[in-house]
Amino acid sequence: MLNHSTITRTLFRIAKTTGRQYSATTAVAFDKVGVIGLGLMGHGIAQVAATSGVHSQVIAFEQEQKYLDSGKARIQGSIGKLVSKGKMSQEDADKALQSITFTTDMALLADTDFILEAVIENMDLKQSLYTNLGETCKPETIFASNTSSLSITEMAQFSGRPQNFVGVHFFNPVQIMKLVEVIRTKQTDPAVFEKAYNWVGDIGKVAVSCGDTPGFIVNRLLVPALLQAMLMMDRTDASIKDIDISMQLGAGHPMGPLHLADYIGLDTCYYIAKGWVEKYPNESAFVIPKCLKIMVDAGNLGRKTGKGFYHWDGDKRGDPTTA
Repeated sequence: MLNHSTITRTLFRIAKTTGRQYSATTAVAFDKVGVIGLGLMGHGIAQVAATSGVHSQVIAFEQEQKYLDSGKARIQGSIGKLVSKGKMSQEDADKALQSITFTTDMALLADTDFILEAVIENMDLKQSLYTNLGETCKPETIFASNTSSLSITEMAQFSGRPQNFVGVHFFNPVQIMKLVEVIRTKQTDPAVFEKAYNWVGDIGKVAVSCGDTPGFIVNRLLVPALLQAMLMMDRTDASIKDIDISMQLGAGHPMGPLHLADYIGLDTCYYIAKGWVEKYPNESAFVIPKCLKIMVDAGNLGRKTGKGFYHWDGDKRGDPTTA
């Protein structure tokens, strides 16, 4: 457990790095938080919540022990690297790890103030999860989903408490990326939204506000841009190399759209686009480029498989696969 003096010191440390104004009497948004799912995103969220020092306890939940053990190992390894690089003291690392309770028992989430879900993007799974959480947790508990593409409004209905439901979308890697999108629905209580928004600042991140639009802010702008680059390939308007270098040198992007699509995963791009096309058939920005479907069907998913728009050797990008 972190005592009040430790929390106060942490608040001042966050204030120094983020510019937020804290005092010894400043109240944080939530005391006891839960994180459901300790995969790529969830383990990072649990780690950031714990290392912020502003929570008395972080409940890290997975349904299966093997996934719980894997998530725990990732958190321990990540915090260990911070210590070895001199970015965190061993004392703070120990306190952060001691504040996390790893469990497969959902009952331990019952008295949490705030629960952030980061399970796979499967609406049937989320329906079952939120139905159980709605029955398990105290009425005041606020639920948040880290989904990047599913409807917050729909999940809120499953919980039985839509007024206490928001989206809180982190970016990968959670430990490094500063931005967090906080999503409100038409039924979200304004006070609930404000608490979730302020919590993002409490843990040292930068919050932006958005309504429940497909893809929220970043993906709503980014994914259609990637799809447009692919449509240029379908029409043979320009080469892979020329499309990417144009956006790097002409728009100041750190990498081109086809390079980025490969890095994200072409399957991820495909399933986001497919879901949007099915749910919003009249939205002209939502399309499935022919070249994307061909590559996904062939198992060429970009960086993760070694071939997409480019050849890949691990994380090292090679030449384009076509001219």
